[in-house]
Amino acid sequence: MKANANQLRGAIDAANPDIRLYLFHGPDEAGAQEWALRLARAMGPEAERVDIEPSTLKSNPGRLADEAASMSLFGGARHIRITGAGEECLEAATLLLDGERAGNPVVAIAPSLKSSAKLVKLALASPRAMAFACYVPEGADAEKLAVTIAREQGLRTTGDTAMRLATASGGDRSVMTRELEKIALYLDAAPDRPREIDDAALDAIGADLGDAEMGRAIDAAIDGQPGTLGTELARLDEAGVSPIPVLRQLARRLMTLAELRAQVDAGAGVAQVSEGVFFREKAITARALRHWRSDRIAAAIDRIRLAERGMMGSASAGTVLAQSAILAVARMAARQR
Repeated sequence: MKANANQLRGAIDAANPDIRLYLFHGPDEAGAQEWALRLARAMGPEAERVDIEPSTLKSNPGRLADEAASMSLFGGARHIRITGAGEECLEAATLLLDGERAGNPVVAIAPSLKSSAKLVKLALASPRAMAFACYVPEGADAEKLAVTIAREQGLRTTGDTAMRLATASGGDRSVMTRELEKIALYLDAAPDRPREIDDAALDAIGADLGDAEMGRAIDAAIDGQPGTLGTELARLDEAGVSPIPVLRQLARRLMTLAELRAQVDAGAGVAQVSEGVFFREKAITARALRHWRSDRIAAAIDRIRLAERGMMGSASAGTVLAQSAILAVARMAARQR
C-alpha cells in the first residue's frame, strides 16, 4: 500500500505485525536510512539485524522469505535490511509477500527506483507492504519536517528556528534529527517535559551550518579552485558541519549547471542562460558554463552522489570520503579551464 509519513510512523512505532515489507524508494537515501533506523529502534536494542545484499536475492530469491520467517538465534526480535534494492529483488519480495508467514519485518532501501518500477508497484498493491517515496524536502516541507522531528524530541520551535534547522541541514532528515537530539539533551527536553527552541539555544548548541559558509566551499569547487576549497573545507570541519548538506548543495548546483550547459550546447548564449541565476552565483556560473563540458558535469554529479551513498554505509571514511569527492570536483573544473 502507499503510505504517507503519519501512516508509516504509526506502523513502525507500533511494530505492526501485518506489514512484512517497508519499501523506501526515491533519491533521498539519507531519509530512507533514518526511517530504517526508526524501525530498528522500535524493535528494541537487543533486536538482531540481518543485512542481505540485492545480488544475493537475485541468485537466491527464496532467502528473503526464509529469513523473515526464521527465529533469532537467541529467540529475540530480528529485522532484515536490504540496501540498494532494485528490480533484481522483485521475485524475492513476491515470495515474501505471498508466503504463509513472516514474523520479521523487512526494510528495502531503493534510491534508484522510480514509482513506475515493478518492485514499487508490487509493494503498492499489497496490504502486507508499505511503499514510501523519499524525496529531499525543500522550503515549507523542510520546515514542517523540522517541526515534526522537534515535537518527537519534546521540543517546540519558535520564531524562525524551524527554518534555520531546515536550512542548516540541507533538508537531510538524519542531520536534522541528530541536531535536534543534541538540542533536546541541552534543554533537558522530552515528550513528557516539552521545551521551546529559541535562537539562543540554536546559537549555543546547533552546528554553524550557514549558507554563506557552505556557499564559499561550493563556489570554489564549481570554479576550479582546490586551494581555496581546502581552506573552506577545513573551516567547515572545525565548525562541526556535517558534510552531507555540503554534498547535497553541490549536487544541486551541478544539476543546475547541467541544465544550463544543455541550453548552451543547443545554441543559446552563456549570458542569456545565466540571466535567471541567483545574482550571487551568476559570475561563477557564467565562468563554469564556458569551461565545464556536459559529460564532465555528469561525472561530477555521479562522484558526489556516490560519496553521499558511501557515507551511509557502516565503517565508511565519513568526512574524508566527502572532502575527497568535493576536491575531485574542483580538480575536474581546474583541468577544463
